[in-house]
Amino acid sequence: MSSLKTETRYYHHGRFAFEGGTLPDAITAYRTYGDPKNPCIVFPTCYGGKLEHQLYMIGEDKVLNPSKYFIVTFALFSNGESSSPSNTPVPYNGPYFPTVTYEDNIRAQYAVLTKELNISKVFCVIGFSMGGQQAYYWPVMYPDVVERFIPICGSARTSSHNACFLEGPKAALVASKDFFDGHYTTTPTYGIRAFGRAYSAWAYGQTWFRNNSYLFNGKYTDLNDFLRSEWESDFLTEWDANDMLTLLRTWQLGDVTGVKAVGQSLRGNLAGVLSSVTARGLIMPCKTDLYFPPEDSEIEVQSLTNSKLVVIPSVWGHMAGGGTNEEDDRFIHKVIEEFLQS
Repeated sequence: MSSLKTETRYYHHGRFAFEGGTLPDAITAYRTYGDPKNPCIVFPTCYGGKLEHQLYMIGEDKVLNPSKYFIVTFALFSNGESSSPSNTPVPYNGPYFPTVTYEDNIRAQYAVLTKELNISKVFCVIGFSMGGQQAYYWPVMYPDVVERFIPICGSARTSSHNACFLEGPKAALVASKDFFDGHYTTTPTYGIRAFGRAYSAWAYGQTWFRNNSYLFNGKYTDLNDFLRSEWESDFLTEWDANDMLTLLRTWQLGDVTGVKAVGQSLRGNLAGVLSSVTARGLIMPCKTDLYFPPEDSEIEVQSLTNSKLVVIPSVWGHMAGGGTNEEDDRFIHKVIEEFLQS
């Protein structure tokens, strides 16, 4: 049961209502690791993340040990594995795919846990970036289910500054000559290349760039070589343009105060909603993150009465939390392991 050899499974929800419409047969892709009798840990994907990418935290020698926990990784809607513009049949394919929120994703994940896996309690929800934002949603939407949550480089609400930045790579893609308002028949390479370059600007800390760390000890010859290899290539080879845009919209709409589980009196009140969270939290921003700066986390922790803040002391910016280097991984995993065992 503890082997990392696992296949992607697909849960069919049937007709499923999203923020922007319905699908006649919505599908959530997921993987499981370990014995269902062990404490359950939910580990959802982030922007640019596929289920296989979650393995950087899962393993017998890693913080999410399948011999100790039952780990369930969930693919976000629009990531190309769960229902997405690229894999949904007409008439909901491509640009006709509905707008999706985090709340939609969490409802779907909860259905998989309870209806398919017979899991009624979640020991911890952990996630990086968009996965971290989902970690905030779980204890708000299902307070009697979740015991702990760990957002890594995420936030309970997408800031206006963050949402504004995302308009840049979005515009670079949408305005490209080969995007055709989402009705492209071949990969819009001009648009995706432009998106990747615009999106890369905030991914790392300023010190990381100032030290020319992008050269990776000679792996790349210069900044342009790095951008083409690391950012254009990944999106061109693994992603569909409409998927990228729908998922980006989910990110921009992130706000735990808007979920239906929040009473009308708390709607829009971030401090009020966070103060009602009973689950124990470990909030882990990175010191140099430009997407989700630590100042936002400091404000959130002031209202989270049962949570603690640990700032990742890294020059890697947002990417510090995503398994990009061993030093940050060791720090993050040590702090998480102590929290899970406390």
